[in-house]
Amino acid sequence: MANDAALRSAIVWLAVVIVLVGIFTFSLKKMVITYAFGMVGIAGILLPDWDYFDRDFSRWCYQFTADEGAAVLARRSGLKRYRIYPMRVIIYTTIYGFGLYKWWTFISS
Repeated sequence: MANDAALRSAIVWLAVVIVLVGIFTFSLKKMVITYAFGMVGIAGILLPDWDYFDRDFSRWCYQFTADEGAAVLARRSGLKRYRIYPMRVIIYTTIYGFGLYKWWTFISS
């Protein structure tokens, strides 16, 4: 992961959410579930090497070469570095939406 600041801020916000869940529910079990759900969510979004997976699918079995790394650095200027893939957005929205729904029904019960 190239930007550790994003990971640190996500973990700090997760800690804030865990404290709020603990204050409002007085349940250690709900705090642990919130921690586990939050860490899985952070790991699924921030930790993968997106530069590796942004390549063509047929190239995933091969190493990430220096030439590809240089091409990625050249592409990272301006708004071009924020590429949105519709299938990835749909999958993440479905999975995390369902997860948030289940988490909320557990916490609010």
